[in-house]
Amino acid sequence: GFNVKHVMNITDVGHLVSEADEGEDKMEKGAKKFGLSVFEIAKKFENQFKNSIKLLNIKMPDLLLRATEHIKEQIELVEVLEEKGFTYKTTDGIYFDTSKFPDYNKLSRQPLEKIKIGARVGIGEKKNPTDFALWKFSYSNGRSFDFAQDDSASRRQMEWESPWGVGFPGWHIECSAMSMKALGVSFDIHTGGIDHINIHHTNEIAQSEAASGRPFVKYWVHHNFLVVENEKMSKSLQNFYTVEDIVKKGYDPLALRYLYFQTHYRQEMNFTFEALESAQTALNRLREETSSLEKPEASQGEALRGCLKFEQKFKNAIDDDMNMPQALAIVWELLKADYSSSAKAQSLFKFDEILGLNLDQVQSSKLKVQNEEIPKEIMKLVLEREELRKKRRFHLADQLRNKIKKMGYEIEDKNGESEVKKLKS
Repeated sequence: GFNVKHVMNITDVGHLVSEADEGEDKMEKGAKKFGLSVFEIAKKFENQFKNSIKLLNIKMPDLLLRATEHIKEQIELVEVLEEKGFTYKTTDGIYFDTSKFPDYNKLSRQPLEKIKIGARVGIGEKKNPTDFALWKFSYSNGRSFDFAQDDSASRRQMEWESPWGVGFPGWHIECSAMSMKALGVSFDIHTGGIDHINIHHTNEIAQSEAASGRPFVKYWVHHNFLVVENEKMSKSLQNFYTVEDIVKKGYDPLALRYLYFQTHYRQEMNFTFEALESAQTALNRLREETSSLEKPEASQGEALRGCLKFEQKFKNAIDDDMNMPQALAIVWELLKADYSSSAKAQSLFKFDEILGLNLDQVQSSKLKVQNEEIPKEIMKLVLEREELRKKRRFHLADQLRNKIKKMGYEIEDKNGESEVKKLKS
C-alpha cells in the first residue's frame, strides 16, 4: 500500500576504492586494459548492467543517478561538513574526522578497536584509523601538481575543480549526496551487501547525519554473499560469471532468477551449475504446468475460497522478510491443490506479479499441437523454444528446433503461430 520511489546510483567515477583510500584507480586500470577512456569504460559496464537487469526481468528504478553528473552536489556536501567542523586537510585530500561523530559504530555495533584492526591498512596523515577521504587531490609521483604549469604531470582522466584544488570525490560521498538529493535528508530503506556494513554504510551514516543533524536511514537491508562452488568469486580463479555468460551457456536467465529465489537474501548462496540446471528443470516444469491450466476467470465458490487461502499464505511469506523460498513452495502447493484449473491460474498469475517469471506469456503462447500424442519431453523443449523466440534469442531457439527434429518431431512457424507434429517415418 505504499508509494515507492526507487533510486539507484551508477558509480561511474574512478575512486581509490580501498579501505585505506589508497592504491590504483580501477577505472583507470580498466581503461588501459580495454584501450578505452574511463568514460567509455563506465558506459560499457553500465550498459552491461542494464542488459543483465533486463534479462533477469528486474524492474528498473525510478531514478538511475550517475556520480559523474552529481559532482557539484558532492562538493557542496563536503563544504557543509567543513563548515560544521567535521573535516581536516592533509597533503592528499580532505578527510572526515570520525572522532567528532560519537555514534560512528552504531550500524556495525562493533567496538572501534575491532573496526580498526585490519580494516584500514595505512593511517598516513589521518588523525584516526577510521577517518575517510571526502575529496582526494590529483597526484603524480606522490606529489600534487598544478597541471596548468606542469605539462609533464600524469593527470587522471576524471578530475574536477573544487574549493580545495583539482581532484576527485572519495568513495562514500556520492551515495549520501545523490540519495539525499533524490529522497531527502532522511528516507526509509537503503540496501546493499553485508560487506558494506562496517565501512561504506557506516561512513555514509556519519557524513550524512553530521551534515544534516537528522537520522539518515530508517531501515538497512543487507544481503549476504554469492559464492561459486564454495569459493569467493574472482577472475583469478576463473569462477566469475556474468548474466551474459550464463545465457551463452544455453541457460534461460529466468532460471537464474528462479535459482536466486531458492535462497533467502540474508543467507550465503552457493552457485553451482548443477543447481542452475535443477532450477532450469523446475522452471520448465512450472511453465508446463501453467500452460495446461485454463485461462483465469472470475472464479467463485469453494475454488475461489481455497485459492484465496493460498494467496494469503503467499503474501505472508513475502511479508516475512521476503521469504522467497517459502513463496516458491506455496506456488507448488497451489498447483497440486484440488481446485479448478482457472481458479489456480488466477492466483498463480497474482503470485507472478512478484515472482516475475513471465508465466502469463507461457499460457498466451500461440502453439498448436497437430498430434495429441506428443511426448512430454518434446513439449518441454517446444515450450522452451517459444520462450527463446519471445526473447529474440533465435540462435538458441534454432538449436532447440534442430534437437526436436532429431527426436522425430517437426515445428512449423507460419502466420505468427507454431505447429508441432510428428515426422512421417
